[in-house]
Amino acid sequence: MVLGMAQYSRNSLPPIPRASRIRNSSKKPSEILDMMEPLREITNGYLISLNLGSPPQVIQVYMDTGSDLTWVPCGNVSFDCIECDEYRNNKLTIAAFSPSFSSSSSRDLCGSSFCNDIHSSDSDYDTCTMAGCSLATLLKSTCPRPCPLFAYTYGAGRVVTGALTRDTLMVHGNSPSATREIPKFCFGCVGSTYKEPIGIAGFGRGTLSLPSQLGFLKIGFSHCFLSFKFANNPNISSPLVVGDVAISSKDNLQFTPMLRSPIYPNLYCIGLEAITIGNVVSAIKVPLNLREFDSRGNGAMMMDSGTTYTHLPEPLYSQILSSLQSAITYPRAKDVEMRSGFDLCYKVPCKNNNTFIDDLPLITFHFLNNVSLTLPQGNHFYAMGAPSESTVVKCLLFQSMDNEDDNIYGPAGVFGSFQQQNVEVVYDLEHERVGFQPRDCAVAAAAQGLHNM
Repeated sequence: MVLGMAQYSRNSLPPIPRASRIRNSSKKPSEILDMMEPLREITNGYLISLNLGSPPQVIQVYMDTGSDLTWVPCGNVSFDCIECDEYRNNKLTIAAFSPSFSSSSSRDLCGSSFCNDIHSSDSDYDTCTMAGCSLATLLKSTCPRPCPLFAYTYGAGRVVTGALTRDTLMVHGNSPSATREIPKFCFGCVGSTYKEPIGIAGFGRGTLSLPSQLGFLKIGFSHCFLSFKFANNPNISSPLVVGDVAISSKDNLQFTPMLRSPIYPNLYCIGLEAITIGNVVSAIKVPLNLREFDSRGNGAMMMDSGTTYTHLPEPLYSQILSSLQSAITYPRAKDVEMRSGFDLCYKVPCKNNNTFIDDLPLITFHFLNNVSLTLPQGNHFYAMGAPSESTVVKCLLFQSMDNEDDNIYGPAGVFGSFQQQNVEVVYDLEHERVGFQPRDCAVAAAAQGLHNM
């Protein structure tokens, strides 16, 4: 199947036995064991539909390569989203999962490795001991008591609380009629969350992640994100592929090695060496902590589909702004900068009020192993509204890392989903590398039958 930071575990689960996961045996093995799911683009990320329960309930959640836990909102009436302005102001209708409507739903138990994983960093005490499990059952992982409620923390102070739940997950193969049922899939049934997003499919490297539970953590996955102009368009979806088909025949891609942090081993991190603005000869060198980890295990650049914009540390971020200002002669739209919070906005001329003159300087990222990725047009500056008086305001959609003090913990930078548009990104987990190739993802979607227009 192709599908913030929290708890992490080094181990992965073994693949699910084939006999228990093949539902339609008339299909070829590759159609069943390789998986493809459409990703629907909205304004701040990419949604995947989870078919959970018996009968299946369809819940849309965000695909997130920066975390492990898959969680869904539970209880149409009781689910509470605190300080969720977009959810409340737009009166969004969120489909919530109802365990009582599924005949295969059950609470995860204290004897489960998932229970230990979810509570590994949220308490100084053994939560299952506090729940009444005896030492003998804890040592044998046989305690029958329900796994206690968890609190799962992401970056930027986001917290979700809920109960670990098991239920059947149905996913799709390479053809729409090929399906696969995953029994006892473990996910968070969340009754309360602080801030958006609402619902996440975790694609990290930990035991709780979706690829891990499906047995793909030693193979890999790929995605090709549609550009923002297709946001909220129900007729076309971004292709997300998991399994051998996502990795095979990718020799034409440029691959940069994955870097594994000793303290955040479940993140997908790569090394950034330099950044080039436009056609200048000399690139901007980046600080050493973007290329490698320091002695404490912090640093490098995280690949994160759950973060919209790329974040860069200071003073590198300010150097990028300065270089762009020197290269761009269009008048600034400082009023839009004040309203939007973005740092560089320009009034760019357009023809007949609909055709942009897009000659803004390109930005190229230079990663380890001589891998260079020039961001496609539209992946750095984005039109903030409709043209007016033969101009359109475009803003740079990069942001500075929010480091409150000199003690920088975790990744030094984040490569967000907006900058990954119209780029085929391959996570080759067997060979520990990430591949890039600029590509028209709308064409790729049409080739895979994900275009309904």
